[in-house]
Amino acid sequence: MDDTDRQLLSLMRDNARASVASLAKVLRVSRGTVQNRLARLEADGTIVGYTVRLKPQVEKHRIRAFMTVAVEGNRIDALLVALRGDPAVSGLHTTNGRWDIVAELQADSLEAFDRVLGRIRLLDGVANTETSLLLSTSKL
Repeated sequence: MDDTDRQLLSLMRDNARASVASLAKVLRVSRGTVQNRLARLEADGTIVGYTVRLKPQVEKHRIRAFMTVAVEGNRIDALLVALRGDPAVSGLHTTNGRWDIVAELQADSLEAFDRVLGRIRLLDGVANTETSLLLSTSKL
């Protein structure tokens, strides 16, 4: 991956619906170059898909939080698999330091959120958790 690929990916992160022509113009390359690079990045698995990001205000009653998780022993891989399968988990990050995993959580109500927390805390390999509700988001 070279600088042009990195610039292309940066532009796609900002607007994955940007036309090939507009991307080519910004990058100062031909449309064919952009198309070929996108095809290669998709084929080699660098780009694994495209998605939609919603502003938090769109889902006004959605409870969102970050849960940090300390993992017992060598169970991080199994725990990641279990967390990936939970519909309330919208993102997972492994980290260093005190916490091993940061999980992004979503629920429709505080009651549902309480059930999510209880379910995750009972997973095999969870040593300790700490959860912070997201009150507002300044930038997307």
